[in-house]
Amino acid sequence: MSTKLYVSNLPLSATEEVLAGKFGHFGTVVSVTLDRDVGTGISRRGAFVEMGTAADAQKAINGLNFADFEGRLMSVYRAVAAARAH
Repeated sequence: MSTKLYVSNLPLSATEEVLAGKFGHFGTVVSVTLDRDVGTGISRRGAFVEMGTAADAQKAINGLNFADFEGRLMSVYRAVAAARAH
């Protein structure tokens, strides 16, 4: 089962392709989506990265959390689903 991660504190130059490459060292990357402001399209310095398995996701967290990315320390953690109103 795939596991979605949230990556924060990214440089503005971060792209889906670069992130896929970084996370690909730790397992299968299913998808990468930059977190952008809906109105402006400007990066919020975050991204969602979906890894193929929970084990791959944990390896990525262990390897990339607080790793340097162009002078910024990334935070990598499991994404939490938003609560839905009933």
